[in-house]
Amino acid sequence: MNSEKETFQSKNYISKSLSYRFSQFVGFLLGARFFVAALLTFALYVSTFFLFNQDESFKSFVFDFKVHGIIFCTVLTILAGGIINQFYDLEKDSVVKPFRTRVQSFIKQKYFLYAYLGLSAISLGVAWMISHNVFIFFVVYQFFMWFYSHKLSRVLIVNNLTFVSLTLYPFFGMMVYYETFSKKVFLMAVFLFLILLCIDIVKDTLTRSVDKTFGYTTIPNYFKGRNTKIILISLLIVTMTVSMKIITKTGVVGFMAYYFAGGLFVMIFCVFLLLKASRRNNFLILSVLRLWVFVGIIAMLLNGIEHKL
Repeated sequence: MNSEKETFQSKNYISKSLSYRFSQFVGFLLGARFFVAALLTFALYVSTFFLFNQDESFKSFVFDFKVHGIIFCTVLTILAGGIINQFYDLEKDSVVKPFRTRVQSFIKQKYFLYAYLGLSAISLGVAWMISHNVFIFFVVYQFFMWFYSHKLSRVLIVNNLTFVSLTLYPFFGMMVYYETFSKKVFLMAVFLFLILLCIDIVKDTLTRSVDKTFGYTTIPNYFKGRNTKIILISLLIVTMTVSMKIITKTGVVGFMAYYFAGGLFVMIFCVFLLLKASRRNNFLILSVLRLWVFVGIIAMLLNGIEHKL
């Protein structure tokens, strides 16, 4: 009888232990923004091969270990940035994202910091082996990742501009690496910058009261609802103008032409939702713009396959 009871308790302990370890693993993935890092990695590979890399064959690209090393360092830096960001935003996230915070609580904060230091060190180590210039590039990237989380995320307007700039920083690095400077690439970069800026401001409208409570000075809680709406509509109109410039002035064709043409209707739809501003509409705008960024990555992939392969 005692033997059966001990066996049952042992199985129950193992089950709880596995469940706890799984919760820790999920907590780490969420804390490190793993899924964001995965999407950015995919976007980096697509944009690097189909946009920045104009001359290299697919075989040469596959065996270009320097490029893979740079992207590997980028992924580690993004994961480290996600960890340090959640460390500084822990109190705010406990209100805005209670489920994620609860899952992350299975891991002590000191282990997140150990992971941050480890990922940063590995990234810089690999960057040093690639070249000194790449090492400096990632030192700057990691410093601003930390400085954004520590200080800049609370500063009006600077927080939005820094966040978007840090998101695009790896793409700028690849553009410099391949020396791909053209009007088309510049306008595409501006288009993406504006959409990401709109996404970040709309996201702030959904957490306005919480941001104010925890000392984050954002556009929505500084300029209030009406002025924030004007700022967002102005940004969307500028984005539409850039989109039309790309279509008419750069000779973009194929899936990318359809993407930027479709983007005009997406922006108009978002403006319409803003004119009838509500929390539900803001959430819908956020979802639509995020989806449109992902659609852009897929359009670039399909366009590249059509013209390059």
